[in-house]
Amino acid sequence: MNLDLYFYWKLFLRRFPVMLLLVTLCGGLGVFTALRVPETFTTAARMLVEEPQIPDSMVESTVQIDAIEQLDIIQQRLLTRSNLIDIANKFDVYDDLGEVDPDEIVERMERDTIVARTAGRNQATLLTIEFEGRSGQIVSDVVNEYVSRVLEFNTDFRTTRAESTLSFFEDEVEQLSAELSERSSEIAAFKRVNSNALPEDQAYRLGRQSLLQERISLLEKDLRAARAQKTDLSRLFETTGRIGRGNEAQQMTAEEQQLITAKAELELAKSVYSDENPRIIRLQSTVDRLEAIVAAQTASGLAGGDAEDAVSPEEALFQATISEIDNRIEALEVDIDRTNEELLELQTAISASSSNGISLENLEREMEVVQTRYDAALANLNGAQMSERIETTGEGQRISIIESAFVPREPSGPNRPKIAALGGLIGIMLAAGYFGLLEFLNRTIRRPAELIGRFNVTPIATVPYIESGTQKLMRRSTLIILTLIVLVGVPLILWYIDTNYLPLDLLVRRALEQVGIN
Repeated sequence: MNLDLYFYWKLFLRRFPVMLLLVTLCGGLGVFTALRVPETFTTAARMLVEEPQIPDSMVESTVQIDAIEQLDIIQQRLLTRSNLIDIANKFDVYDDLGEVDPDEIVERMERDTIVARTAGRNQATLLTIEFEGRSGQIVSDVVNEYVSRVLEFNTDFRTTRAESTLSFFEDEVEQLSAELSERSSEIAAFKRVNSNALPEDQAYRLGRQSLLQERISLLEKDLRAARAQKTDLSRLFETTGRIGRGNEAQQMTAEEQQLITAKAELELAKSVYSDENPRIIRLQSTVDRLEAIVAAQTASGLAGGDAEDAVSPEEALFQATISEIDNRIEALEVDIDRTNEELLELQTAISASSSNGISLENLEREMEVVQTRYDAALANLNGAQMSERIETTGEGQRISIIESAFVPREPSGPNRPKIAALGGLIGIMLAAGYFGLLEFLNRTIRRPAELIGRFNVTPIATVPYIESGTQKLMRRSTLIILTLIVLVGVPLILWYIDTNYLPLDLLVRRALEQVGIN
């Protein structure tokens, strides 16, 4: 393809007025915008996330959260809709606050606020808050307000978590303490109801059972011996009329014989009962009464008495001996009955102690589980109390201010040369696009080379297209009309946009922000 420079130069000269118009219009718009865009001020504050003042090896905080995660939470809380609107209204950040809706305010605040974090391994965690606004005092106030709220959010976040943890373990300890008391009461009540059949006394009961069984055997042996003695004495007295005593018994009165019998019964009863027993008291009064009668008989010389009323000494001795043996048999039988009753109670307790031991073991195991939970909750409560104190006094992880926001003296933007240059560049691009678009849409044959290329013939000679006077006038009139449309229509359109829709400086500013030019 042969490039006809002269041809395109002639086309360039023909289209140059429109292209120059586009370049001038866009360049002028860029210069106008660069001069009209208001100045902006920027300031920033830097904060540092400090490690706990008290090492975790000494007291571990219950607020376990990574610094980056904590900053993410704080950033989300800081840039909420309510906070942004509140700060914008508090410091009158924008001069048209009363004319725009809250959504627009939030969008602007988010666009003008930059929150950046820097962190890494073996590096400090820093938080930088930057704001851009229409005056130095406003941006300084806004950034300082951001910093104040960040510090407030951080303190509130950590203390709230520490207090929540402390409250949880306080409730847990209180609940487990009540449950522990309830378990203790159940065990105490169980032991009180089954005091005679507890497993810890089983060894004593088994030993006591063996001892009572041996005692029963001895008592039964003594009972059989007493009964045999009674039978032998009765048989001997019936056969001989005597029980083996000397002649001393023949000289005793009936009262003396009764006294001997009563003393024998008293001595036998004392070996079984205590002195306060009613039987002992009754026998003692009988002995005292008989001793008084015998003493009176001795004093009055009535020891000889009426032979017809006195009992024979052998019979009185027999009765006294039989009575003594009967008392002893009765005492042995009472002892055996009492021992059998105690043995029966022991056997019942021994049988019940196994099941009671299982029940008591279950109760104690449940109490041990509750006790373990209580001890763990109490230890956690102590840690939560220490952690809550650490967070309240600010000795835990905290955010400190490295550099507060200052009031900038010089504006930080906009970059006016860049804005003006961008307007000119856009005009050049539009002019080039205009030139290329016309070439793309124009399909007419204007050169011999195009005639040869399209029809594949080589003409002998070519005659250029000769316009008539009317055609030339129409072409120039059209060019003038289009130029006027561009010169008048475009400014009118821009004026309408600036007046009724959105100020051009703000519109251009948004476009510049999209391409990264401030």
